Amino acid sequence: MLVHPQFDPVALQIGPLAVRWYGLMYVLAFAAFYLLARLRMAQRPDTGWTPRELDDLLFWGVIGVVVGGRLGQVLFYEPGYYLANPAEILAVWHGGMSFHGGLLGVLAVMLWHARRSGRRFLEVGDFVAPLVPLGLMFGRIGNFINAELWGRPASPELPWAMIFPNVDDLPRHPSQLYQAGLEGLLLFIILWFYTRRPRPVGAASGAFLLGYGILRSVGEFFRTPDDGIFGFTLGISMGQWLSLPMIAAGIWLLLRAHRQRY
Repeated sequence: MLVHPQFDPVALQIGPLAVRWYGLMYVLAFAAFYLLARLRMAQRPDTGWTPRELDDLLFWGVIGVVVGGRLGQVLFYEPGYYLANPAEILAVWHGGMSFHGGLLGVLAVMLWHARRSGRRFLEVGDFVAPLVPLGLMFGRIGNFINAELWGRPASPELPWAMIFPNVDDLPRHPSQLYQAGLEGLLLFIILWFYTRRPRPVGAASGAFLLGYGILRSVGEFFRTPDDGIFGFTLGISMGQWLSLPMIAAGIWLLLRAHRQRY
């Protein structure tokens, strides 16, 4: 039986300065976004993106991810806790970031960038879509290091079943790693190769929404359901409820895009 090693959340301590693993995963996520964007710009000069434009998008995108992700966690998943402990809202270093909230923050930044640059909103989305999943993978690894968002109980005969001592003595699915592989690595591979050549406007955005919504929903079957504002209703977790509109929007965008010409 595997046992979670209960990592020290602090990766590096220099005097009073503590660098936490969770924050380090976000740094890696944004670095991956930037490097992949530069690679894609070299592969696809037809996109017309410039280094300066990328720098602006990344700067504001970081703010959108952090602010949106935190507010999403507060409003979608733990409104009662943060209402009782408002000072904890700013304690992002303790973990607790919602992907769906972060997505809303990024969508707001993309809309601002589209208006500022004169690009269509979906053009911006198509450029950003394949650059995001590796960052999601790093975020899930951060969840695993923090021993949070643990999995549902698993059979003791499952070779990789893991006990999380901070939770209980039950063998559980290491669902954080499942999600890192599904909505992170697998989705990245699919989108990166799908967007290697020009696609109709909106197709890459639709593929991201559809792919993430499906893979997140699959991962939720192995993750202990969050209470959230809808609770665990009709056998559907909060993460799955929030993924449903993503799946619907993804299908609509793909159908719409492939009715158009390149």
